Amino acid sequence: MVGREAISDMWGSVESVSGNSPIWVTCLELERQVGKGVNMGVSYPIADMLTRIRNAILVKKESVVVPTSVLKTEVAKILVDEGFLASYEVLNDGTKDACIKLGLYYKDKGDAAIAGLKRVSKPGLRVYRKSREIPQVFGGLGISVISTSQGVMTGQAARSKGLGGELLFLAW
Repeated sequence: MVGREAISDMWGSVESVSGNSPIWVTCLELERQVGKGVNMGVSYPIADMLTRIRNAILVKKESVVVPTSVLKTEVAKILVDEGFLASYEVLNDGTKDACIKLGLYYKDKGDAAIAGLKRVSKPGLRVYRKSREIPQVFGGLGISVISTSQGVMTGQAARSKGLGGELLFLAW
């Protein structure tokens, strides 16, 4: 069964259980599943990390927790070293529930140190740059983060070492 009949059958069975609107029931079911530890897959973990940071800044949170990986830990270290984040801490290291707690940095007036984050390389379109082609962000006020053969580093460090690689994202 395809089309309108399949959709009405699906929503009809959900409505009959509670009598509430189908969208509301679906959201409640999703919340229950998430609470049980259902893990939704992430197609691009760096984009997920950047989005979590952006969202936390918008609501002025002090910290944000992201699932861990070696790449995310290296990115967090770079953002702390460059002054965009206050701190990072790996929690539950070595377990399947390992995560990174990122401390967000705010200036005196309450403005976040991160004014913008833009991912460049995406799963459907990887962006690679030679060392001469690595962009400067806002005339050196921002950073580009590159994954090179010698690890993850800022664009400036990659240029000075003569390394190119995958341009992950820009931060300013």
